Amino acid sequence: MAKKKNEQKILLLTDSASDISDADLQESGVIMLPIPITIDGKGYFERVDFTTEEFYERLAAAKELPSTSHILPLTYQQSYQDAFEAGYTDIINVTITSAGSSMFQAAVSAKKMFFEETPEAQGKLNITVLDSGSYTFGYGYPLMEASKMVKAGKSSAEIIDYLEDFFSTVEIYFAAYSLEYAKKSGRIPAAAAFVGDMLGLRPVISIIDGKTAVVEKVRGDKNVVTHIVEHAFAHCVDKKAPTAIVYGSVEQYGEDMWKAAAKKFGHAPKMKFRAGASIAINSGPKVVGMIVRGEKRFHTRACEKDYL
Repeated sequence: MAKKKNEQKILLLTDSASDISDADLQESGVIMLPIPITIDGKGYFERVDFTTEEFYERLAAAKELPSTSHILPLTYQQSYQDAFEAGYTDIINVTITSAGSSMFQAAVSAKKMFFEETPEAQGKLNITVLDSGSYTFGYGYPLMEASKMVKAGKSSAEIIDYLEDFFSTVEIYFAAYSLEYAKKSGRIPAAAAFVGDMLGLRPVISIIDGKTAVVEKVRGDKNVVTHIVEHAFAHCVDKKAPTAIVYGSVEQYGEDMWKAAAKKFGHAPKMKFRAGASIAINSGPKVVGMIVRGEKRFHTRACEKDYL
């Protein structure tokens, strides 16, 4: 039986691909589990063994393109166990899109394992695993908003409804200032990437429900920010709704996006995020992007029942 909201002790859990800053984690109380990363054959944990800025340096120096792997079910299970022992009544675990990672499946499997091995937690701890259908600040931002709801005494049901609604509308528009890493990752053929860089073409990419698509090819770095903001504005249903931006190794790109978005939308973005390994490995560290809420979509993300 679900507890009344004033009886609930709610934990928000996520993975490091959400790109929530250390300062925001400390203030919000969100628990972020680190994603394993392999660099030139050696294993690390994102945001544990190095900062995001230090990762950019390791990425540039790496002989081979680094790779990420999913958080193990046992790691999730231990987090559930720790939360139960700490007296939490509800865990809301939000993962990177299941379209690009096995994190969601691992988190759901861990839930089953936890209750099998800790039957006394039945009826005392509720665990909800949500597939964000997104990357980086596409779920990092709403988690920050959800943390405010926890502090305001909202129920787990209200918070889950908010997150589900957000994930059904969120759209990301971003671009990389080089095709080097897209070529290395195989996302763009080497020949096409070479020609694109020679011509100064910068693909503007959308991410919706975990699926990427090139929406435009912009010529020249100086036009990138303007075109991203134009696409974001055109697809945003509520122009007054909060927006957020992401940037990589070049802080100026983030500043330019902030100013352009504020001018176009009539209000400044609410938050800035720094792109972590999941974005930088595939698109390179020189990226910039923006999230908006578009038209509400039918539920296309994975559900827990798909894996139980």
